[in-house]
Amino acid sequence: MTLQAVLWDMDGTLVDSEPIWARVQIDLLASLGATWTIEDCVSLVGSGLGDAVKVWMSRIPAGAIEADELAGRMYAEVERSLKEEVDFRPGAVELLQALKREGIPCALVSASYRVMIDAVLSHLPPDLFDVIVAGDEVTNNKPHPEPYLTAARELDVDPVDCVVIEDSPGGTASGTAAGAFVVVVPQWVEIPAGPRRQVIESLETVTPDALRDLLR
Repeated sequence: MTLQAVLWDMDGTLVDSEPIWARVQIDLLASLGATWTIEDCVSLVGSGLGDAVKVWMSRIPAGAIEADELAGRMYAEVERSLKEEVDFRPGAVELLQALKREGIPCALVSASYRVMIDAVLSHLPPDLFDVIVAGDEVTNNKPHPEPYLTAARELDVDPVDCVVIEDSPGGTASGTAAGAFVVVVPQWVEIPAGPRRQVIESLETVTPDALRDLLR
């Protein structure tokens, strides 16, 4: 096997957006009468919006807000924050640029909706990603394999010859189910080692050659 492409998660992997999500969740849900803690935020790391809304609504007093309005308000606030400023995870942008120089295709595969992705990408040099798969553009979001299978198909590569970079249990499950080798950089949630999986502390020392070696 040879490395054909690298498929990146966004929240918590490429960009340090989980603290933004946590702040918005805690503040907005508190304003609606719900008790929501940092532990609750961690439990939803890697979840798609549809699944998260169901959990949020279960904690809000009945009649306080409709699900669609809640989702819209949550996303609008996070999007506003991401447009203002983002912090990228250590080593992520450097690895992306190194892969670009060596001609290795990259895809961004996120459970977040396209507007969130666009907000993050506005802070990056253009054309680092050859394909983008957003959470509102698939039928089944992570942990289903569809997002990563879609990215591999659009890149015209075999997912078995791809490396997925993830930080969450749901994203790791998605990449594994798609057949890719998964490099996990946990931030908030511990993820155990497993078949075709490497758990690391940071992307700062990862190079294109190191990713190629995983598939040899």
